[in-house]
Amino acid sequence: MPVSGLDHVNIRCRPEDLPAMRRFWGEVVGLAEGPRPDFDFPGIWFWAGARAVVHIAARLPDGAPLPAGDAGTFGHIALRADGLEETRGRLARLGIASREAPVPGFPLHQIFLTDPAGVAVELTFAA
Repeated sequence: MPVSGLDHVNIRCRPEDLPAMRRFWGEVVGLAEGPRPDFDFPGIWFWAGARAVVHIAARLPDGAPLPAGDAGTFGHIALRADGLEETRGRLARLGIASREAPVPGFPLHQIFLTDPAGVAVELTFAA
């Protein structure tokens, strides 16, 4: 069973956080909201082309505190992206805080942001 790549990431949040998650993953990151199975809890699936790559699961109770900082050994989600200048402009227009870092010795450039549930998100661009 060879692994062929990352299928998706699953992020848990509270139901009241779904509008902010929809805005972040759709408008800020630029993924398309798409079909999702009829689970017994609310959520959103975001698609990149033909793949649902980010699954949002509203499985934390209303009003529950979000975990602070990294959850255990989880560090961040990294997504390959195109359009560095366009992304910089979109983040500026939307007032989204971010930081940038070129990757030493590799032709890559990263932008780091944080989603409304506190998950660190890396967008990686070819430099």
